[in-house]
Amino acid sequence: MELIAGSRIVKAQQRVHAAVPYSEKITQVVRDLAAAGAGQGAPLLAGRETVNTTCYVAINGDRGLCGGYNAGVQRATEGEVKADVLAGKRYLIVPVGRKAAKYFRFRGYQLSDGFEGFSGAPSLADAKAIGAYVVELFTSGQVDKVELVYTRFISAGNQEVVLRPLVPLTVETVQGGDGRPGTVAPAGTAGSADGPTGDYEFEPDPGTILDTLLPRYVEARIYAALLNAAASEHASTQRAMKSATDNAEELIKSLSRIMNRARQDSITTEIMEIVSGAEALGGDKGDHIQNLVELDVLFGRFADQ
Repeated sequence: MELIAGSRIVKAQQRVHAAVPYSEKITQVVRDLAAAGAGQGAPLLAGRETVNTTCYVAINGDRGLCGGYNAGVQRATEGEVKADVLAGKRYLIVPVGRKAAKYFRFRGYQLSDGFEGFSGAPSLADAKAIGAYVVELFTSGQVDKVELVYTRFISAGNQEVVLRPLVPLTVETVQGGDGRPGTVAPAGTAGSADGPTGDYEFEPDPGTILDTLLPRYVEARIYAALLNAAASEHASTQRAMKSATDNAEELIKSLSRIMNRARQDSITTEIMEIVSGAEALGGDKGDHIQNLVELDVLFGRFADQ
């Protein structure tokens, strides 16, 4: 399992890097459209004055044997839920992965429909299904905010659990990269608040383009989160299986020493018993021979009779 996870993490890491250009470009386009005044009445851009219900999309794996990967996302989601409950607000958890669904269902949390079966190799179709579902929850008024909870892949030896806002798309949400804290472009670059910005002409009008791009932007954000989570799961599996292998080898050495010690003790006991018996026989050798002679005489008499 360690070798398999090691081979899969390379491909998962390549998919994470391959998805970055599209995600960054669509983020830039959405930001430019919003700066042009488009989407003033777009449902995904219209935030609620009061957030009463928050939806948490908790991305876990479908299998275990991956160390603390699943537990990190579960604890982070629980912390947010408990804070909402203490503040008198409602929540809804959308579990992605079998481990998330089993964990939160067993503990009695409020769950919606879940998604599972693709944690190791997610596809864009999976992201579209999740995106369409959470957008429907938001636009229908069932929830007032949607947030992603997943494990961001930094390197093979470093991953971190992050909480990223997804819907509504505020300025801070659009400026922040996928899985990264909100950042602002340096001064003097395109998109900077202090530097010059580009002047675009849109065809058709910016509102129509933005209405088309916003669902795709949400799908891209979810897809990037799924890819990061898959790469993080493989990395955690590799580390956990390496640790299990090392522990098993150490246990084999320890048990081998115990077995050899017990075997040596058994052999030593048998040797001592043999030596003790030989010494006992050697001390009574004369009497033993006399007894044998007398028995031979008796057997001879019985034979004659």
